[in-house]
Parts: sequence; structure tokens; C-alpha cells
Amino acid sequence: MPRILIIDDEPAIRRVLRDILENEGYIVEDAASGIEALPIIKEQEFDAIFCDIKMPQMDGIEVLENIKQNSDTPVIMISGHGTIETAVEAIKKGAFDYISKPPDLNRLLITLRNALDKSKLMTETKALKKVVRKQYEMIGESAPMIEVREMIEKVAPTSARVLIEGENGTGKELVARQLHELSNRSYNPFIEVNCAAIPSELIESQLFGHEKGSFTSAVKMRKGDFELANGGTLFLDEIGDMSLSAQAKVLRALQENKITRVGSEKDIPVDVRVIAATNKNLKEEIEKGNFREDLYHRLSVIIIMVPPLRDRKDDIPLLVDAFVKRISEDMGKPAPVFKEEAVAELQNYRWTGNIRELQNVVERLVILCGNTITEDDVKKYAQPLVK
Repeated sequence: MPRILIIDDEPAIRRVLRDILENEGYIVEDAASGIEALPIIKEQEFDAIFCDIKMPQMDGIEVLENIKQNSDTPVIMISGHGTIETAVEAIKKGAFDYISKPPDLNRLLITLRNALDKSKLMTETKALKKVVRKQYEMIGESAPMIEVREMIEKVAPTSARVLIEGENGTGKELVARQLHELSNRSYNPFIEVNCAAIPSELIESQLFGHEKGSFTSAVKMRKGDFELANGGTLFLDEIGDMSLSAQAKVLRALQENKITRVGSEKDIPVDVRVIAATNKNLKEEIEKGNFREDLYHRLSVIIIMVPPLRDRKDDIPLLVDAFVKRISEDMGKPAPVFKEEAVAELQNYRWTGNIRELQNVVERLVILCGNTITEDDVKKYAQPLVK
């Protein structure tokens, strides 16, 4: 049952609100002042808070500011002396809504239900983000991985563009997602574009969108990924495979913070942090004429090199353990035990496909072997390209 806190210096108002809310089935606590309420909020969790504005010692706006520093709980401000300016200030400070005294019963209950819906949505969003974070968790305690993590922690809170370099399968996307999750943009979109998977004639439409009728199959207007990522992060994976014409438009977007849809002449402002990744040596691609040098310098404010698995073999036991748990859970079966000799055998291989190849091998072993996976099982089913 939702828990509601009422903060008001007038006993009659607290009593009336408590009776109304308890009659609706809510669990209600109350406090006679902001000073009394703040310790209660620290000790208990509430689904919504009603807070008077005009109170002695600490007014409601100050209470609201204190609550918002440590909590996302919706706060509904109430006042018998309010003005439009007061209401606007309360909303700007983070209040969910503003209600005048004496409150209209229907409006009060509708506002509360809306606030609770928002609170529930935020709770579900946080839970989903935890699942996503676990899915994209960076596993490893080797020196190269510690170095990568330290770089991410330094760079993520900034607005600097990042170029992530590394072989296929090393986990460049995980680095990009960590940069997003630890940034101030984490509650805004993370949009990923695989530049190698989109035909060159469609990449501009994908990135910048198009107007209806701008080409044969453009039956309606479409927003591009730059617009969809507005306020968040745009991850351009395998950017070394992007066409030169698209590179020119990406360069303009980075320089001017605005884009133009295909078939339009209207500029659209965008606020996007661009993170790029590549498995190619872009300096060599520049010399071959396949990549723009000016775009390279725009993208490579910070360069993060993701190490291949052969340079971090000490992480293989941790990776195997994580993969086994995840794969077994997805399959709904008990996780098999890897013998130490089996893990040691996995550490002998070069893993040219890096973490992606290791994960495939672990999944193969979990499916084909019994409750205990031995060294012989690894030798039989691993079949890496190079040992």
C-alpha cells in the first residue's frame, strides 16, 4: 500500500488530509514542520509527499529543495496564500504539482494518483536500468582492464568525445555504455548505430532522418538517430566503414551542433555526445583516402584502447564464471561446474575472436556437457582458431 507523508504546521489540515487519504486506503504519516519531516524522510521511504509552503522556521520551498537533493519522491505543494509566481517557483524547484487550500478533493486525489504513477514508473525504470547495467557489466580485474575503467571514470562525467579502438569482440560497446551510464546524460537516450551494417546509400537517412518524398521509399517523415539521441549519447560503432559523404555530414553536425534531414533545407539543433568505435587503424585509413582526417581529430579528443583477450588472460576465470551463470539462468538449468584444469585450458588459447568467441565456447560447453566440465570437454568442444 502506498505510503504518504503530510507536512503542514496546521493540525486541522493534517487531520483532514489524513482522514481523506486513509479513507482511500493509503498509509499516512504526518509532520508539523520541515525540521520535523526531514529526519523522517531519511529514515523511511514514501511514495508521495504533501508539503505546505508557508511554515515557520523552514518554509516549504526549502523543504522541497532538501528532499530533491536526496530523493526522487514526488512532492505536491499545498498553500492557502499561494500565487502564480509561487507555483511556478515550486515546479521549477522540482515539485510534482501545486494545489491551493482548501484543496478540491477530486483534484487532490487525481494529482496524488498521477504522482504515484510517476513514482512507480521511476522505480520500474531504475530496476530496468539495473538489469541493463548488469547485462553490460565490464568483467575483469587485470591491469589492462583496471586502466580502462580508470579512464572511463575520468572521462564519463565530461562532454568530451571519445574514440574507442580495439579488435572485434573485445567489448567496445560495453565501454561506450559505461561512458553513457556514468555521465550526466544517463537518463537520456543511448542510440547505437552500426555503420558497417547499414548500406552507404541509407546511412545518411539513418543518421539525419529524411522528409516525406525525399526518395522513392520515403513514404513518411523520419527522425534520424542524431535527433533521437538528443540530450543523450550517440554511439557510432565501426565508424571506419562509414561513407565519405556521410562523414562530411557528421563532421558538420559535430562542428555546428545541428543537422539537416535528407530532402530538407531546415537546420535542426541537436545536443548529442558522440562516442565512436572502430576495429580499423583510422590513421592508415586516412592515408588510403578512406577516412577524413578532420573528422578523426573531432572524434578522438579521448582515445580508449580496449585490450584483446590474449592480453588479459587473468580475467578468463571471471569471464567464464559470469557467462556460465548468465547462460544457465537463461536456459533455466543448474549452472555446471568448470574444473580448474578446464579453465586453465581455456587460458591457453589466443582467442582471436576475443570475448565474443569465449562466450560462444562457454555456451557450447554448457549445452553439450554435463554438470561438470573437464579439461577433455574443453579440448573436444572449444575448437579455437589459434592455440
